[in-house]
Amino acid sequence: MINVAILDMYDGEPNQGMRCIKDIIGRFEQDLVFTVYDVRGKAELPKLEDHDLYISTGGPGDPLEGNGVWEVKNSIFLHELLEWNKTNIKKKHLLLICHSFQMAVHSFGLATLSKRKSTSFGVMSIHKTEAGYYDPLFENLGNPFWAIDSRDYQVTQPKHKKFKEMGAKIIALEKIRTHLEYERALMAIRFSPEIVGTQFHPEADPVSFMNHLRKEEIKQKIISRKGKAKYRTMLEHLMDEDKIYKTNETLIPNFLNNAINQIKEQALIFQQ
Repeated sequence: MINVAILDMYDGEPNQGMRCIKDIIGRFEQDLVFTVYDVRGKAELPKLEDHDLYISTGGPGDPLEGNGVWEVKNSIFLHELLEWNKTNIKKKHLLLICHSFQMAVHSFGLATLSKRKSTSFGVMSIHKTEAGYYDPLFENLGNPFWAIDSRDYQVTQPKHKKFKEMGAKIIALEKIRTHLEYERALMAIRFSPEIVGTQFHPEADPVSFMNHLRKEEIKQKIISRKGKAKYRTMLEHLMDEDKIYKTNETLIPNFLNNAINQIKEQALIFQQ
């Protein structure tokens, strides 16, 4: 069995993300078991020797803020994992989601991380870049594909020299907004062959998000900001099997399948 480390960035706040991640891991119960580390609440981080597979969650608040302890430990962990993969045959695989993705981009110095003019929330189209067409994370997803977006911050203005030095690639971008002058956010980055991250929520399932949208407080907030037509469109997108259902059933499973296969192959090499 491969022990997955889930790095919990929710800081004790109620959320559906952790349940969704556990549910997806549960689809691979023949290969995976998991351990949860409370990164923000208890500054818990796993030892690299103890796991080969990691998923770092989304979370609330400003990704540039911390308490001087947990975010420092997390940054050190990211750099150590990257270095481990450069010097060891047995690789460590990491998926970074939203808040974790933003923190990693900042830690590696790859782009600008800033607060958005307004919250991005709802079912959004995500567009593959040329590199994204061939990335295994997006295999069997269309272009564009659809995902849940929920963020007050954004990653923009990539530092291309740093990307080249690191060997990182932008694999997805925010939708094109021709009526606005804002730069498109970087929605997914392949940091290395084993480390990848998304600024959206690939773990989100339609049922839980539907229940969230139907809460009167959330419903009225969306209608006041976006209007009734936009609210109805969100609900319709959630019921479309080719949108959120497709991403939930495809993206993280792609990551897990690729990681499991590589980990098993490397284990066979060591046994020979």
